[in-house]
Amino acid sequence: MTRRRWIADTWDDATAALHGDQAQHLSRVLRAQPGMEFDVVAGGRAWLARIASIDRDSVHFTLLHELETAPALPLTLLLSIFKFDRMEWAIEKAVELGCSHIVPLLAERTEKHLALAAAKRVERWRRLALEAAKQSRRSDLPEIGEPVRLATILATDKPATPPQHLPAEAGAGARPLCILLSETEEDQPLLRVLQSNEPDTAASGIMLAVGPEGGWTAAEIALFMRAGWHSATLGPRILRVETAVIAALAIVNAARARP
Repeated sequence: MTRRRWIADTWDDATAALHGDQAQHLSRVLRAQPGMEFDVVAGGRAWLARIASIDRDSVHFTLLHELETAPALPLTLLLSIFKFDRMEWAIEKAVELGCSHIVPLLAERTEKHLALAAAKRVERWRRLALEAAKQSRRSDLPEIGEPVRLATILATDKPATPPQHLPAEAGAGARPLCILLSETEEDQPLLRVLQSNEPDTAASGIMLAVGPEGGWTAAEIALFMRAGWHSATLGPRILRVETAVIAALAIVNAARARP
């Protein structure tokens, strides 16, 4: 039987602990007891851990030995904000498919009331990411950034300059492969773009931008092109945003798994 996996709230070299909701679920709902063993993610590494002590609001583990795990997909997803129920579903599936960072994006066609309410949704999105990471047995907790405007991210006159206001890993060292999902006749399939730039993605990762309902405006596409982004398509059909997220991440995973 597969052990449940938990993501520690605090840890050191030999111990880890859950607090708050996670601890309450483990102690009250699952009725865990000292001596029981679980998988615990601490500091980006997965461990076999044994409960040392437990109370209503905290569970303390002894870390026994490290487990082998698959690394996160080195991909930052710029996800344009759209209808919250479907966006939450897209975030959950992106986490399950290994995405390491998600940046909620305010695009020109983002509905005004969604843009105004987005900041209040970030904590909920992070809770969803936590649950999806546990469910998919990840050894890390993906980061969900604060909402940011596209023009702010792409505010650069130099195509070689990494985008700003992104996770440190995305802007450090070599420039990531930056791909805009778009729908024009000139676009290459996403798989072909990945294969053509394979040496770059191995070292620096990928940054993928998925547009809002209604697509990118011509001005936004021009901003991407001036910033040195590649434009790619998922095929001849027009997909919903959440479908595009899943299709694109599945293609990226398949491309990286290719021998």
